[in-house]
Amino acid sequence: MPLALAATAITIAAAVTRHHADQYVPDPPARQIEDGPRLWYPVGQYPQLSLPDGEHKAVKSVLNVRQTMHFGDYVWDDKHIPGGGEIWVRIDLRRQLLSVFRGGHEIGSAVILYGTDGKPTPTGVFPIMEKREEHRSSLYDAEMPYMLRLTGDGVAIHASNVRRGSATHGCIGVPPSFAALLFAAVKPGDTVAIMPPATKS
Repeated sequence: MPLALAATAITIAAAVTRHHADQYVPDPPARQIEDGPRLWYPVGQYPQLSLPDGEHKAVKSVLNVRQTMHFGDYVWDDKHIPGGGEIWVRIDLRRQLLSVFRGGHEIGSAVILYGTDGKPTPTGVFPIMEKREEHRSSLYDAEMPYMLRLTGDGVAIHASNVRRGSATHGCIGVPPSFAALLFAAVKPGDTVAIMPPATKS
């Protein structure tokens, strides 16, 4: 989802966030949302997503999700997207969204949980340091399935019961089915960009 770009790209960039509302209903059952046709951008007119370190990533297409996403919802559709392209993840704390890109194409998106108050989620650009399908936090004695470690002190993306009113101890929680897809798609060294909550896109 989103950015700092030239004026001509702002409308296009807004489309990257089109399927997310600022309101969510409490605790709907987790489900995969059906998306419509993919939105393709013309060559030479790709919107540029900004990362916290000042780098920009070109977006060639995004998922055209036509329903409001709620806690526990996600989308995954990599049909017709070439394999082998660079995979990176963008987390928008303000909108509570995670997006996965491959070769410049958005292939997945999910509503997330993140840390608040005394245990905030760090922002910045992080490489995935480690992957573990089964992991238990030694600090909190809690299961962290499909763990993707981002920091040396234990902040990670992992499967979680994503529901209204919940938060993490700084990690990024995603629905379990989405976590499995993300885990299979990424590898150590892939980039995860976490945008600050105040970022305007």
